[in-house]
Amino acid sequence: MKIILLQDVKSLGKKGQMVEVNNGYARNYILPKNLGVEATSKNVNDLKLQKAHQDKVAAEQLKEAQELAAALSEKSIQVEMKVGEGGKTFGAISTKEIAAAAKEQLGYELDKKKISVDEPIKSLGSHNVKIKLHPKVTAQLVVKVAEKK
Repeated sequence: MKIILLQDVKSLGKKGQMVEVNNGYARNYILPKNLGVEATSKNVNDLKLQKAHQDKVAAEQLKEAQELAAALSEKSIQVEMKVGEGGKTFGAISTKEIAAAAKEQLGYELDKKKISVDEPIKSLGSHNVKIKLHPKVTAQLVVKVAEKK
């Protein structure tokens, strides 16, 4: 019997996949637990429409991420940090501070977990920070660190 999976089933397949299973397995396990539906022509057509819709949404998200990456690469944000005698800095700039500064100065809502700093920002000057906007898109943002007065 052909089944379209509605959820991931271990050792059988992923959600949205069409698989061939024994009739008994389908009737006694897959169908009663709503893990899948029988692959009728209507259900197969619905699956194709869902996949087309998901592909369209994914393409739109990729395009938005690329546009945001282009916009971020042209801009920079200013962050201030305490500096002691002799130009020695206290602490480091965190991704949380970078996300807050981006929201305040640029108006972009960035997730602090997706901001990656190669090495901790512990000095004044300009630093490049990578932001993962999409699995295929990574943006660069310039963070300018100045002395807090």
